[in-house]
Amino acid sequence: MRLIAFQTKDGQPAIGARIDADNLVDLTAAGLPDSLDELLRMGEAGMQAARDALKRRGVVKSTTGLRYLPPLHQPSKALAIGLNYVDHAAESSFAPPKDPVIFSRYSSSWVAHEQPIVRPRVSKQFDYEAELVAVIGKAGRYIPKASALDHVAGYSVFNEGSIRDYQLRTNQWTIGKNFDASGGFGPELVTADELPRGAKGLRICCRLNGETMQDANTEDMIFDVATLVAACSEAVELQPGDIIITGTPSGVGLARKPQVWMEPGDVCEIEIEGIGLLRNTVIDQT
Repeated sequence: MRLIAFQTKDGQPAIGARIDADNLVDLTAAGLPDSLDELLRMGEAGMQAARDALKRRGVVKSTTGLRYLPPLHQPSKALAIGLNYVDHAAESSFAPPKDPVIFSRYSSSWVAHEQPIVRPRVSKQFDYEAELVAVIGKAGRYIPKASALDHVAGYSVFNEGSIRDYQLRTNQWTIGKNFDASGGFGPELVTADELPRGAKGLRICCRLNGETMQDANTEDMIFDVATLVAACSEAVELQPGDIIITGTPSGVGLARKPQVWMEPGDVCEIEIEGIGLLRNTVIDQT
C-alpha cells in the first residue's frame, strides 16, 4: 500500500491509501484513525483493516490539490544517520565510519510534500540531502539484524535540509539539523511488501531547480536498513511510527566547488525509485 496523511477541506487530519496517481481511498472516513502514527500503533490489525478498506473503495478523493501532511507527525523517536555512503564520507573529509553515526531529528524540523522549507534568517548555508526513511512498524529492543526488517512497516523520502555553519560549529551536529521547517518528509509511506527487501537497489537522487545534484543507489549505503534498525535498538526500544533517516549520498552543496546553497524561490526535489518524489520550495524566514 501507499499510505498518505493529508488535511481535509475543513482542516482536519486524515489518512488515505492511494488507488492510482489521481485518487485515494479515505481510510479515516472508513473508520480508521486520522494519523499514520496511530494506524501503525494498531499493529498488523490496523494494516489489515487498511488493506480491507482499500479493497472496498468507500470514499474516494482526488489527489489534485490535496494538502499533504508529513507521513508521521510525532514519532516517539526520529533517528538520523550521518556519513552512510562512502562517497559522501569522502567528500566530507571523513573516513568511512566503523559504526553508524546516529543523531536525532525533531518533528518540528520537517514539513510535508509541496510545503515550503525555510532558510533561517541567521544563515545562508542551507543545504539539501536526499535520504531514504525506514518506518518502524513493530516494537523491539536488541533486535537481531537477521530479523530487523520484520520490524519495518515501510519507507518514505526525506530532504534533510541542513544549516551547515551551525552544524559544523561543534562536533555535535544536532542544532544544524533541527532548524524549524528546514526539512521535507513525504509524500507517502510505501509499505515494505511493495519494495525490494530492505529497500535495496533503488535509485536515489536530488534535483535543485531541475539540475541533478545527487544521483546514487540505496545499495551503496555503508550500513543497510537491517543494520541500522539493529544498531538503534541497542540503545532504545523502537516503537511503531519511529523513523530512521538513513543518510545521504555524495553531491551535497557543502562539498561542491563553488559551494551550492538553497535559496528562496528554489525548488528542491528528492526522488527514490519505487517510493516517490518529494518536492519543496524554499522560502526565507519572515
